[in-house]
Amino acid sequence: MTRSDASALLLDQAQDKIALLDDEGRFTYVNAAAERILGFAPAELLGDVAFEYVHPDERDAVEAAFRRTVDTGDFTEESIEYRHRAADGSWVWLESRMSNLTDDALDGYVVSSRDITDRMRAERERAETASHLREIAAVSSDVLWMFDADWSELLFANPAYEEVYGTPIEEVRRDPETFLDAIHPDDRPAVEEAMEALSAGSSVDMEYRVNADENYNRCVWVQGEPIVEDGEVVRITGFTKDITDRRRRERQLVVMDNLLRHNLRNNLNIVLGKVEELEAEIPDSAEHTAVIRRVGESLLSTAQKEREVIELITDGRETDAIDLRNVVEEAVETVRERYPEGSIAVEDLDAVAVEGRCELRSAVIELLENPFQHSNEGTPTVTVSLRRTEAGAELVVEDDLPPIPAVEADVLTGDHDMSQVYHSSGLGFWLVYWSVELSNGSVSVDVGTAGGGHDRAGGKRGNRITVSLPLASE
Repeated sequence: MTRSDASALLLDQAQDKIALLDDEGRFTYVNAAAERILGFAPAELLGDVAFEYVHPDERDAVEAAFRRTVDTGDFTEESIEYRHRAADGSWVWLESRMSNLTDDALDGYVVSSRDITDRMRAERERAETASHLREIAAVSSDVLWMFDADWSELLFANPAYEEVYGTPIEEVRRDPETFLDAIHPDDRPAVEEAMEALSAGSSVDMEYRVNADENYNRCVWVQGEPIVEDGEVVRITGFTKDITDRRRRERQLVVMDNLLRHNLRNNLNIVLGKVEELEAEIPDSAEHTAVIRRVGESLLSTAQKEREVIELITDGRETDAIDLRNVVEEAVETVRERYPEGSIAVEDLDAVAVEGRCELRSAVIELLENPFQHSNEGTPTVTVSLRRTEAGAELVVEDDLPPIPAVEADVLTGDHDMSQVYHSSGLGFWLVYWSVELSNGSVSVDVGTAGGGHDRAGGKRGNRITVSLPLASE
């Protein structure tokens, strides 16, 4: 084997495509890698002008790079990326390195090319993803931000930052410490503590007041996450949501609740006190005063439930694991004490822990108590059962009363239009609905169930309310 034969054999084992081009750019040699990368047998390319295989969009640039290289007097080499046509008509991205090094032993100029198709595809996908993220960030009303690990450099903030915080982004970019100037002085210590926690690798979820230009009357909810690489925090990113309107509504609800509950309870207690005086002074007034007493006590009960509802929808507490069987057993005992003449049949109660709000206890009492509160035909029979399912738990409360009115059933299932006037018997079902919804559960109502029998007109009686709740996390 001659030295040239040995060199050709070695070149054919190379992973990169090695080619020799003459002064006109024609192939005088191509190694075997051309078939693996492009699908062309080397002999198919010999004698062809290399630039004819280059994508039209890059052809001029590739030919110009080749001319610059071969026409330069001193030794030089240049690299260029472009698309090369494959044997099947597709395009393969190549990175070619060419030089003007040649001698009598080489029949042309050496061009070494490697397949970079996967790299180019990945870069294109990253670029498209980054473009989409920039578009989303540009129109988002939430603030998206990123700092380096020690908060010494603002890496990114979308335009919403200036609207919410009231500080120019460029000002924070020049001096990241000005970020704290946009935060209410009373809230800064907590924010600084949160920043230290993020730099140490912990997540943060908090609320604070911002925007000095608006007298710090904006309230924001912030979630921050550390970006960790090789066990070290390298960046900190997060989002900020303006919750000013929500906090304002919550404060308004609390104020109205305090005023209504205070005035209502005081005035009703005065009314009920007068009822007792009337009963003592007018012996035959019991029939009339009983109506006043019943309505007054009902309004007092409504005021208490209104308080529970306000606390439920304004309290930001998270869900927690709840022993639902224990809750049901306690609720049954509570209702039995309130309605000793009533009948509550307890069927199987599976042991199950659910993820929910603590107000579920009040909701279960409401479901068990409601039939006794609204029965005008003697004492109802109520049945309760609890079943563990694959997804969570199903609490079922059944009675033998006439069907629940549609407006009441719609409240339980969340189908009631809240913009419409609500004519109902009270706030109890709203308490049930919100307690279950905030526990990520659902309620279904079946009326006229077969177990309830029939009324005198032949219509079906009975109601079945099913509450589905998610299992508590292990």
